[in-house]
Amino acid sequence: MKPFLLSWQFWAVLSAIFAALTAIFAKAGIQNINSDFATFIRTVVIVVVLGGILTFTKEWQPLGSIATKTWVFLTLSGLATGASWLCYFRALQLGNASQVAPIDKLSVVLVALFGAAFLGESLLPIGWMGVILIALGSFLVASG
Repeated sequence: MKPFLLSWQFWAVLSAIFAALTAIFAKAGIQNINSDFATFIRTVVIVVVLGGILTFTKEWQPLGSIATKTWVFLTLSGLATGASWLCYFRALQLGNASQVAPIDKLSVVLVALFGAAFLGESLLPIGWMGVILIALGSFLVASG
């Protein structure tokens, strides 16, 4: 059995915790600032922190060692991430964090659908029921 720190579940739970903190900290931080500029500041912080981690762990890689396909998909992922962050910060500026975050989490539903459509991934019927419940829950929490 692999150690807990190497399990995907451990890192997924940490991701959820930090995503929740992101919403709370962002909502508190975007008062009296343009949401796009706030996203820029957040992005600069991320770049600096990740650069430090890569330097500390000595995990920098030569750019020439990265395959073209990898560049294309990471570039598309970066563009999608940027668009998501811009929209998320704008939504937080206009609405309540407790309503914006559940709608944002509809990404879980979309990942299941896109994963099935484009990556050939599949869920058992109980998994699809969970996806439906996530969608319904997101709307219920956001409307409350």
